[in-house]
Amino acid sequence: MNRFLLIAIILGTLATTSGCVYALNIAQGNLIEQEDLDQVELGMTRNQVRFLLGTPMIDDPFHVDRWDYVYYLKLGREDAAFKRWVSIVFEQDVVSEIRKDQELDPEL
Repeated sequence: MNRFLLIAIILGTLATTSGCVYALNIAQGNLIEQEDLDQVELGMTRNQVRFLLGTPMIDDPFHVDRWDYVYYLKLGREDAAFKRWVSIVFEQDVVSEIRKDQELDPEL
C-alpha cells in the first residue's frame, strides 16, 4: 500500500509541475535603433553603414551587394513581440537603396 501511495504522489507531483517550466526570452539578430537607421543615407560607403548598424546578420554569397539586418524578440511562450527586417543594397560599394520594415514570416 505504501509503495502505491508513494508512486501516486510522485506521479501527481510530476504532472502538476511539468506545465510550469520557464521559457526564456529569445532575441535573435541585430537590434537596430530607429535613430541609427534614420542616419543611413544613399551614397554612404559600406564602412559607414557598418559603423551605424553593425555587421549584417545575413551574409549571403549569392547577393554580395545586399546586406540584411534581421531582428526578432520572442518573450516566453508568446509569438514574437518585435520583428524587423531591413535590407541595404549597394552599387559600386555605396548605398543605392534602403528597404525598411519588410515583412517577416508571421510564424516566427
